[in-house]
Amino acid sequence: MTKIVNHWIGGRTVEGTSGRSGPVTDPATGEVTTEVAFASAGEVDAAVAAAKAAFPAWGGSSLARRTSVLFRFRALLDAHRDEIAALITAEHGKVHSDALGEVARGLEVVDLACGISVQLKGEVSTEVAGRVDVASIRQPLGVVAGITPFNFPAMVPMWMFPLAIACGNTFVLKPSEKDPSAANRIAELLGEAGLPDGVLNVVHGDRTAVDRLLDHPDVRAVSFVGSTPVARHIHTTAAARGKRVQALGGAKNHMLVLPDADPDAAADAAVSAAYGSAGERCMAVSVVVAVGSVGDDLVERIRERAEKIVIGPGDDPASEMGPLITRAHRDRVASYVAGAAAEGCEVVLDGTGHTVEGHEGGHWIGVSLLDRVPTTASAYRDEIFGPVLCVLRAETYEEGLALINASPYGNGAAVFTRDGGAARRFQLEVEAGMVGVNVPIPVPVGYHSFGGWKDSLFGAHHVYGNDGTHFYTRGKVVTTRWPDPADAPAGVDLGFPRNH
Repeated sequence: MTKIVNHWIGGRTVEGTSGRSGPVTDPATGEVTTEVAFASAGEVDAAVAAAKAAFPAWGGSSLARRTSVLFRFRALLDAHRDEIAALITAEHGKVHSDALGEVARGLEVVDLACGISVQLKGEVSTEVAGRVDVASIRQPLGVVAGITPFNFPAMVPMWMFPLAIACGNTFVLKPSEKDPSAANRIAELLGEAGLPDGVLNVVHGDRTAVDRLLDHPDVRAVSFVGSTPVARHIHTTAAARGKRVQALGGAKNHMLVLPDADPDAAADAAVSAAYGSAGERCMAVSVVVAVGSVGDDLVERIRERAEKIVIGPGDDPASEMGPLITRAHRDRVASYVAGAAAEGCEVVLDGTGHTVEGHEGGHWIGVSLLDRVPTTASAYRDEIFGPVLCVLRAETYEEGLALINASPYGNGAAVFTRDGGAARRFQLEVEAGMVGVNVPIPVPVGYHSFGGWKDSLFGAHHVYGNDGTHFYTRGKVVTTRWPDPADAPAGVDLGFPRNH
């Protein structure tokens, strides 16, 4: 019997009533295993109404109460990490160890949220004028929403809702319809941890649900992670309706390899970062820029390693890389490799014909490696979001840096070198929001913020870290004067107030 994934509204499972649903496939077999309900605008309204009703009590609750719920949730999530990882593997396709890593990185932000009392301390200045004190405090916004992608169905929602609810907001999550089960299970665990009904709600669906969240007058802020075109739409639409927005878009992450770099370390890093999770990561390295004489040797070392990657079902412990999320996405990725030679690329490895015995219906593709890629090639210009690594050549550091900075994306960038001076120059000169020095995937830890530059981010705030806390709260400054009973009446003074 096909599994049904319904909505989670007001602390309980709510069956979809729109009459619309979508299939969820097992990427390793291509078989439909689940149907997910697609919310109507009215069902989104019900979720927002539940969140709005829960806000006064939750937003006014003590920090001690909020953090006690989050501590219990953290313990439950830790205890159920294998279960959550298995749900991710079944619907996304990534290998189990990778799914476990995703849950672990989500837990880092839950850890941060458990310490929210420190981040919300506020500031006080006494005696700014005679018997006048000034305090700065931060308060929750109200109902906030998160719209999250398929590639990290557990981690990316946990970039958002733990901080949002720790700050006193209530939350409506619209996860990807391609792998929805992890979101519902996480919501159930929050309920077990004692989160009041309505504080976290999950609605599933497509553009109908998204557009209603963007348009709903009671939604105060929207967080999004996905492609650049959709991020731009989310930002312009929600901001035009007066909402606060953080919208993370696409990426084309470059890794600059200088001639003095350790060639084995650079090759290991390039293969790990390009082909991990079948390249379906916004922080995947999709471009290596080889500087000077390092190119030929580096490409050969990458090829040797890439050919040995074991591709198979995510629940097989022997598998190192799983399938792509859907058949349509697999075919799109393959099209970039199929057309690469005609656009001037040297095809070193072509993974488009890969199949897995006994799982011929799965969304399989092998690893591909393209060398001497022109910047005009579509494989370089577009975000492929698959296991395709492009190698560009540059004669100097300056030429390589210019290539990177010319990209419209600015999510992450890395440099591999033994030269501290070159590394320091790179971290200051590269136009990217996250930079790695001999680190290929520089995803910040939970107490620093994640976000890119240029077309990789729309809005002023990154996610989690201090930026996350500021995004989910608004500042208020309180000026207080308690006059001494012996003071003479101040009298009327129409001049502008001065501190003295």
